[in-house]
Amino acid sequence: MRTTQELFSLAGKTALVTGGSRGLGLQMALALGEQGAKVVISARKQAELDEAVSFLTQRGISAHAVSADLSQDAQAEALVDAAIAHLGHIDILINNAGASWGAPAEDHPVEAWDKVMDLNIRSIFVVSQLVGKRSMIPRQSGRIINIASIAGLAGNPPGTMQTIAYNTSKGALVNFTRTLAGEWGRYGITVNALAPGFFPSKMTKGLLSAMGDQLTGHAPLNRLGDDEDLKGAAVLFASDAGKHITGQILAVDGGVSAV
Repeated sequence: MRTTQELFSLAGKTALVTGGSRGLGLQMALALGEQGAKVVISARKQAELDEAVSFLTQRGISAHAVSADLSQDAQAEALVDAAIAHLGHIDILINNAGASWGAPAEDHPVEAWDKVMDLNIRSIFVVSQLVGKRSMIPRQSGRIINIASIAGLAGNPPGTMQTIAYNTSKGALVNFTRTLAGEWGRYGITVNALAPGFFPSKMTKGLLSAMGDQLTGHAPLNRLGDDEDLKGAAVLFASDAGKHITGQILAVDGGVSAV
């Protein structure tokens, strides 16, 4: 019987984290690396990737970066090929890359709807399928962690955000997670999702500057997420400590979705 420390260890494991150059993606890449995993991170901007790799390597983590726009299928395929070439195989996939768009539903541009859907749900299907077929299914093992949102669990209160495409994409990701877990369990692959609440990030900067106090007040813990709050949950789903958990959605939101 392994100890708890051994169950949470990721020593010898490999991970691909999309959207890993900053914010929640970088926080999770750091968490996996601190537990011993070798990581490949991806994002669109090379300069941000270089900065993130420097941040990780300074902390003793084996990190490599691949620039990719995952809304383009060819770049998604090239990313998976590059990650496997660098790591040998992929034990852990964190699907974190995403985008949002704010507009009233009646005026929401169709082009913006497509942009959000393509990145937030279609690209996750494409990347997961590639990683599954090329690495996880042949090895009969894997951990997939999708980054959903509490915006995928409900609509927005009146007078707050107007993000119909984002909410819809994250709701789709919730059931994508459950469905893929049902199909790929026979291959020894777990598929789970984290549903963060509000964390300070580039994506939420404008909203938090205008409504931060209000959003904090809606949380039973009376706080926003910080630069540690996804680390433990990500390691749980990535490690053998979570080997009997699949198809689950864990809200990390200070209790907002509970009330």
